Amino acid sequence: MKDILQDIVAHTHSLGFLNIVKVTSEADTTIESMAEDRSVILSSQTKNPVSEFAGTFGMPNLDKLALHLKCPEYQTNAKVSVEQAERNGETVPTHIHFENEAGDFENDYRFMNKQIIDEKLKTVKFKGASWDVVVEPSMASIQRMKFQSMAHAEETVFTVRTEGNSLVFSFGDASQHAGSFVFQTDVTGSLKHAWAWPVAQVQAILNLDGKVTMSISDQGAMQLTVDSGLAEYNYILPAQTK
Repeated sequence: MKDILQDIVAHTHSLGFLNIVKVTSEADTTIESMAEDRSVILSSQTKNPVSEFAGTFGMPNLDKLALHLKCPEYQTNAKVSVEQAERNGETVPTHIHFENEAGDFENDYRFMNKQIIDEKLKTVKFKGASWDVVVEPSMASIQRMKFQSMAHAEETVFTVRTEGNSLVFSFGDASQHAGSFVFQTDVTGSLKHAWAWPVAQVQAILNLDGKVTMSISDQGAMQLTVDSGLAEYNYILPAQTK
């Protein structure tokens, strides 16, 4: 239980812009979230159903959950369990109970019920897209992006285009400080439009642990898929206006 909780927190709260998640667990366990400014929409699924997660509920205040998971009292032989209760004739998860090995230190992290999370986090259904360019970013490319973003710290977005078989990221424009670099070579497919994407959000996701795949649609959508080993996280980013 602790492993999947740490995985969820690492791929939502740690990014700095996903502060609440919706969990739906039936045949499969899915995790959804969305940034307040709608710059990023998350849809993910665990590799195996989480039996302790039943039905639909919300996980708010992820900062509190992160603190409990990091607390030294809960690092060795702690009891971490999902507690349930009867609600309108149905058994539903209500909170996570943390208790240390000695049984003299404990915390409860409360869930949000289905009605409230459905209102707070209205599900945005991604209609899908035809991915024109799909790449697996290398550590070197991610590091080169950091160098460019540091040199253009005032820029909140960057543009993406293809030049021949290269995927090129650009910062700034010709009227001021500007820079560009080849993010990936030997790319199949092409982009006719130079769409803009948020620097901070893309970098934060690229820095996550796990295998990362970047898919870009000429229709104005980017998907960053992160396979953590426990779950597959799909981050959808609608293109922005530069």
